[in-house]
Amino acid sequence: MEKTALITGITGQDGAYLAELLLGKNYKVYGFLPRRVNQSYENLEYLNVLNRINFVFGDLTDPSSINNAIKSIRPTEVYNLGAMSFVGHSWTQPIYTTEVNGLGALHLLEAIKNFSPDTSFYQASTSEMYGNNWDDDMFQRETTNFRPRSPYGTAKVFAHNTAVNYRESYGLNVCCGILFNHESPLRGLEFVTRKVTDAVSKIYYGKQTHVELGNLQAKRDWGYAKDYVEAMYIMTSQKLNDDFVIATGELHSIEELLEIAFNCAGLDDYEKYVKVNPLFIRPAEVPYLRGDRSKAEKEFGWKPRTSFSDMIGDMVMADLKRNI
Repeated sequence: MEKTALITGITGQDGAYLAELLLGKNYKVYGFLPRRVNQSYENLEYLNVLNRINFVFGDLTDPSSINNAIKSIRPTEVYNLGAMSFVGHSWTQPIYTTEVNGLGALHLLEAIKNFSPDTSFYQASTSEMYGNNWDDDMFQRETTNFRPRSPYGTAKVFAHNTAVNYRESYGLNVCCGILFNHESPLRGLEFVTRKVTDAVSKIYYGKQTHVELGNLQAKRDWGYAKDYVEAMYIMTSQKLNDDFVIATGELHSIEELLEIAFNCAGLDDYEKYVKVNPLFIRPAEVPYLRGDRSKAEKEFGWKPRTSFSDMIGDMVMADLKRNI
């Protein structure tokens, strides 16, 4: 029997890589996305999978369109990757962020409960749910209490807890991947890693003189998106029905990111190309996020394969090709 997957947010970084992975495993892949005049399929085109996707048009804020999609497809698996995904913008769009990131998950779970209860559901949870809370050893894991520091984080906590409740209350097949920061050449330009690698390439070609950033001391646990979607697939397809932190366990600062990125393009002394702009500092800053992946490694053998420096190098090379 052919397996089918419905992916919300399929045009984003994770959605595109996940579609590529599932197509390689002979899934029939459906992408659920709003009907927009200026819809971008750039990431799917970049991976040469666009013409193999079946699109279903709807919106995470519209339960009727979700119900219709679930009833008509009855997918083997649903991956809820759709979101207002840029944390910084959630401060200026808190209601929209809550409707999409929080209530969207609830709408999907209700539709699965009512029309396709055998479907396995993946909820894209996030390290932003932890905010500035961590355990005594300075790691964040599945048992660490959530203390979000943004409208994005609070909406994701609602979605995560809702997913857990539907798993426990209705016996649905639900996994939550608490993914720490993960990047790739497909990352949007509003995210700091891609903002930096794009700027590096433009500075290299003389198209730009500098890049403006916020807190250069912020530290994150950064991994490679292509590695992380494999974890999504394994926990969901195997119906592990649990919550898993997906992370590298390593911390890297914005300053380290800058040094590696500029060195990849043969540009030394990154400081002369960087300006700090207070506008890019969040109202409630999170100093660092660092995940303990030991549960995922023990339960299904997942660990990252791509180093931080290799990932940033890939992103710089991709942007050098784009901006030539």
